[in-house]
Formats: sequence, C-alpha cells, structure tokens
Amino acid sequence: MSHFRFIDLFAGIGGLRIGFDGIGGHCVFTSEWDKYAQRTYQANFRDNHELGGDIRPFAENPSLIPEFDVLLGGFPCQPFSIAGVSKKNALGRPHGFLDDTQGTLFFDTAKIIEHHRPTAFVLENVKNLERHDKGNTFRTIMNVLENELSYNVQHRVISSTPWVPQKRERIFIVGFKHETTFDLNKLELPTTSPRMKSILDPNDLVDPKYTLSQKLWDYLQGYRAKHEAKGNGFGYGLCGPDDIARTLSARYYKDGSEILVRQEGKRPRRLTPRECARLMGFEQGDRRWVIPPDVSDTQAYKQFGNAVVVPVVEFIANAMKPHLFSALAQERVDSNAA
Repeated sequence: MSHFRFIDLFAGIGGLRIGFDGIGGHCVFTSEWDKYAQRTYQANFRDNHELGGDIRPFAENPSLIPEFDVLLGGFPCQPFSIAGVSKKNALGRPHGFLDDTQGTLFFDTAKIIEHHRPTAFVLENVKNLERHDKGNTFRTIMNVLENELSYNVQHRVISSTPWVPQKRERIFIVGFKHETTFDLNKLELPTTSPRMKSILDPNDLVDPKYTLSQKLWDYLQGYRAKHEAKGNGFGYGLCGPDDIARTLSARYYKDGSEILVRQEGKRPRRLTPRECARLMGFEQGDRRWVIPPDVSDTQAYKQFGNAVVVPVVEFIANAMKPHLFSALAQERVDSNAA
C-alpha cells in the first residue's frame, strides 16, 4: 500500500494536512468556515473537491462526506484555552462544551467518526484541554472516543521546540479502530532546539511598518511594569536571534506583544507574516508557502496563530505510517474474506 484517503476538518490553512499528504495521503474532503483561511488553503492545495464550510450540516448528514480512511481534526480550541476561558469568564460567557458555537463541535466530529468508522483519526487541541473544567471536559471526550465509539485512543502533549524556535504545547489525540503496536507516548522526540535566527529576516530588511509605534511601546512597557509590581508575569515577550519565542496566538495582530523582536537602537518590531510562516513550520527547507495578496497581515496573523506546527504533525504522521498501512491492509483482507 502506498496511499490512503483522509478528510481535513476545521482545516484552517492546512497544517494537519501537510503531514498526511507527506506519507501518501489523498485528501477527499475539507471543511473550514473562515473565508480568509479558505483562500490561503486553496492557494496552497490544488484540490479536486470544493471546500466545505460549516461542519454542522455534514455532521447531521455524514453521508455527504466521501468515504475515507483517516480523519484529521483540529476542533476549535478557544472554548478550552486558558486565554479563551479567562476572557469568557470575564465577559460572563459560557466556555467549553457550554459554548454552543464552538465547544460542541467535538460532538459533530464524533458523529462523523461514528458514521464512517475510519481506520484512524488524529485530533489536536490546546494543552489546557486536559485540565479544563477540572478534567471533566477531557474525560467526556475520551469516554466518547473509547467507550461509545470503541476506538483504541492515546494522547500526548507535545512541545514544538524540537522543531521550531517557539514554545507551543499542544495535545494530540490518536485513535485506531483496532489494536496496534503504535505507542504515541514512547516516540522519542528530537533533543535539539532551533533558535529565532533560523526564522528571522535581518531587521534592516524588514519594512518599518512592523516596528511598534512609540505610543504602543510605551503602553506595553507600562502594562508590564504595572503587573510586575503586583507580582504577575503578564507583559510582552522580547526576543533576539538566540532565543526561543513564546507561543504565537491568533491575537498577535493586535499588538504583537507575545513575540517582539529586538532592534538595536530602535523600538522592537512584530514578526512579519512570512516569519510567522517559518515559525509555524509552513515554510521550511524547500517548502514554500503562499500568502494570497487578498489576505491581509491581520488575517495572516490569525491564521498562523490558530494553526498547528507543521513539523510536529509530520513527525506524528511518519510514526503512524507503518501502523496505519498495516491496519488498512488487514481491513482490506478482512473485507475480501467477508
């Protein structure tokens, strides 16, 4: 076997897809509701299928989705992230599964798994998913996958620092329909960590528009000083060529505060969208990434901040490959025998 079919749910700009394209996968269905993310996705993947929007109509009628072998899904993380929960608590809004617009999309994913019974799935979310609501959210998810859908499920929080100069911890949930020898938690991660100089352009070649205004820089310094006086760690993250950055978030377009680049004799600057593409591993080695001209910097920052780190997915996909192909081959033998 050299190929398989997969679907890409909550696809964003296609970070999960890249890893499974690379091991012989053929994407037969994509769902992404954001129109700007759709434009970037379509600019980078030449498909023979249209992009689906809202996943909910497909969850209500999963037969609308073509047959497939593997389900990929980075279901929305905002209802479960620390920042998302804090913001919604402050606004008096529900979070987690009580968030009707995003928090229940896991159950739509489960409906599709139940109908199609794929050989395997890979789900991705924020690290805080395990701790949300004192662990109740994650226990519910695992109960659905293991007990209601009868999959063999493993999970692991993996940091991106072995692959890119960014501390970005995400939980990956891998399920196989039948028992395999695949062990997500025994995978040995690389021990080296690249630094920011591997993704940064020289400051003197970066458009001055990415340098913070004096007003914004004064505000960020004052905000940090205020919280330091209270013993809090809130504030901007300043980094140079030999550093590892904080986590890039979807709010980066607002002030860039989590990852600011030092500039000798000048105020710090934001990363450019192209540097974000490298920081997230979309552009690495010979791989180039298209940011369409009609996608603004604001939208590009949101897209990369919501994305997965591509080399992490490639690592998981390559580790799964022999187990996946073995499981697919066995299923076809069983099907022919029946």
